[in-house]
Amino acid sequence: MRARTAIVCSVADQGVAALTNILVLVAAARLSTVSDFARFSAVYLVFTVLLGISGAYSGQPLVLRRGDGGETPGACRSAVAFTMAASTALGTPLAAVCLLVPGDTARALTMLGLVLPVVLGQDVLRYAFSALQMPHLALSADVVRLACVLGALSAQEHGASPARLIVVWGTSALPALLLSAVLLRRRTAGAVTRLRPMLGRGHLGKRFVVEFGVGNATGQLSVLGLGAVGNPLLVGALRGATTLFGPLNVLFTSATSFGPPLLGRVGDERRRVRATAVLAAVLAATAALWATAMALLPDEAGRELLGDTWPTAAALLPATGSQYAAMAVGTCGLLALRMLDPRTTLSIQVVFSLAAVAFMAGGYALGGVPGAAWGLCLGSLCKAAATWTRVARIRRRKPEPDEVVTADALPSAP
Repeated sequence: MRARTAIVCSVADQGVAALTNILVLVAAARLSTVSDFARFSAVYLVFTVLLGISGAYSGQPLVLRRGDGGETPGACRSAVAFTMAASTALGTPLAAVCLLVPGDTARALTMLGLVLPVVLGQDVLRYAFSALQMPHLALSADVVRLACVLGALSAQEHGASPARLIVVWGTSALPALLLSAVLLRRRTAGAVTRLRPMLGRGHLGKRFVVEFGVGNATGQLSVLGLGAVGNPLLVGALRGATTLFGPLNVLFTSATSFGPPLLGRVGDERRRVRATAVLAAVLAATAALWATAMALLPDEAGRELLGDTWPTAAALLPATGSQYAAMAVGTCGLLALRMLDPRTTLSIQVVFSLAAVAFMAGGYALGGVPGAAWGLCLGSLCKAAATWTRVARIRRRKPEPDEVVTADALPSAP
């Protein structure tokens, strides 16, 4: 497949996947009472965390493979088999324990445990097709999933319980899972499935799971903590402001998770880094334009989006917009590092995620909620500077021929 076509298919696939998640929440909100939707959202949040962990452990190391076409099909099969086995091992006891606990939330968690292998298995197959440089197959499967989930949810009556919505949503992914499995089997015929390397000491997924936990959980817990001990308005204001930048979050996640196979088509290391720098500039400009568009929204339109949270969220748009522009540069810096030496990103994630928390707390102490927002922006700026400084240091080393990048054998960080 030509590079341009592959890029179009990959971007379209990310758009379809993001649209599916958004429409699932919209449909659930329309079908549920306020209390039932709160329960559904809590269970869906659990799924979102598990999805992130699964993608970090099985998917992201897979898409970093480059130049080892003979081993990639086997690695794809291994990642899918491991995800199915691990999700079954986790989902079965989750369903069994929650079955004994009373309450609608426990029943919904029971259903989540039963459908977990379906939804996580379908997602890791997207990574497999990306690693095989066949994003059009992932796009086809995700279109099938979107159609099935919308059809299944639209057939439900208003007042459906959270457990029913979870099981309908989960089982609606089964056709896409079966289609993807058949397509993968045909493209990887004869490949050997090996689960032992997935549990090996050198497997990159372990590092990426820690990065996911540090990068996501630390920031969210710190915001909740400041809201608990300080001003509860902080939580709603920051959450409202970041909600406006939801489409950019999708772009950043897609760049990190599915960018390596596309950039791997670029000839040499220097050109790949240069292409990543161009991508950073494009994403930062996109963030700035998006922030400008949000700032120019009339109050009526803003209140339609966020309700009573709009005035406080709108006041944070300059800081949040600047933060997202810095995040664009930092995300692409991490993407460049993952292609150069994936073992160098963990220390940056840990140090500067904690630094962002400190900056946010200091900003809140000095300037209240706006100060906290600017503190987060400063943290993102520092992380962006650190990532590209590390990229420059690695590039100043004596250039060597491109080596095979695998999930199990990579050079150690300096």
